Amino acid sequence: MGLIDLQVNGYGGVDFNQDNLSPDDLHRACATLEADGVERILATVITEALPTMAARLRRLAELRERDPLAQRVIAGLHIEGPFISPVNGYRGAHPIDAVRPASVDAVQMLLDAGGGLVRLVTLAPEHDPGLATTRYLVDAGIAVAAGHTDAPLDVLTTAVDSGLSLFTHLGNGCPATMPRHDNIVQRALSLSDRLTPCFIADGTHVPFFALRNYLHTAGVDRCIVVSDAIAPAGLGPGRYTLSRWELEISDDLVARSVEGNHLVGSALGLRRGAQNLRDHLGLDDATVKRLTETNPAAVLDGR
Repeated sequence: MGLIDLQVNGYGGVDFNQDNLSPDDLHRACATLEADGVERILATVITEALPTMAARLRRLAELRERDPLAQRVIAGLHIEGPFISPVNGYRGAHPIDAVRPASVDAVQMLLDAGGGLVRLVTLAPEHDPGLATTRYLVDAGIAVAAGHTDAPLDVLTTAVDSGLSLFTHLGNGCPATMPRHDNIVQRALSLSDRLTPCFIADGTHVPFFALRNYLHTAGVDRCIVVSDAIAPAGLGPGRYTLSRWELEISDDLVARSVEGNHLVGSALGLRRGAQNLRDHLGLDDATVKRLTETNPAAVLDGR
């Protein structure tokens, strides 16, 4: 088994969220991922206007159908947004004009566009009225993650009771300054016996000492490491244009807005993230494999 990455927005210079994605683009991204030791991914489409998201999901599904390599590498699709918190800090880099409350009709439009390939949806439970969309997705066999959320503990607990099972890049998609005890990170960790948190292991999205604490609290049997890779992943430092953003990628391979006030995904591949777990947290190979292969495989396989 190779590395399995549940959150890949693009790779090797290819943006999965571009409107003119070509067959060659997708093939090149998948070839680069495979060369970097990544066996399977969820190609991730993020917040935009619903028709735009639907068109991007449809394009990914159509191109994958034509390409055996893409079929091998892309295990499915991950929809991150637009059903997230509109509050600054929790919203992250997602465009405010496209954020909206969850609804069954809206999510069905996206599922239809994905052609049966959608495996994971990230949403904010407090913006899912009555948790109707969460329940609908779970009943359809699609995993639901909390993310870009400030859900109160009772709402998050009810969402877990309703089938929500993961938390997208815990420790991110939230303000740099929050209440010291009652905050979304602590709420999620308090439910980690029933909730699988995902983390970005680049040392910036979550400092390594904090990641060590989170893994210890939640237990490595329940945690997953993702890359949250964007198009420049695999290309190295530099300045890039990505959708609405001008990005600066420094030597740490973290993508920031040129103003330096936003993280915008990562240019760090999962292989480098796995190596960080060994080098900076001292984890053995068996534990790293569980975080980057076994546990994410269980999500893909519905276990």
